Amino acid sequence: MIAEAAVDCYNESEAATGFLTMIEENLAVPFESQILGDRITVEGIDITGCGEIVAICARNGFRQAIPLLDLPLPRPAPEGAQWIDAYRRWRV
Repeated sequence: MIAEAAVDCYNESEAATGFLTMIEENLAVPFESQILGDRITVEGIDITGCGEIVAICARNGFRQAIPLLDLPLPRPAPEGAQWIDAYRRWRV
């Protein structure tokens, strides 16, 4: 999966964009998770100017970007979550 996301990429920034594309195309959103005991809704995925992929999370009308590396996945994980796992393996 890592090779598929990073195909034809010349640097880390391009590879991060490749992962963003694969996650956006395959991850079933919205889905619910919990952060620090609070239930949140993951509404989408984005990338920061630094090339870090983040989950756009909402709770009680507020939205916040949470690094995908820090996002706890619910059990069962949403469809396409294997791309998050591949991104995490690549990023670490």
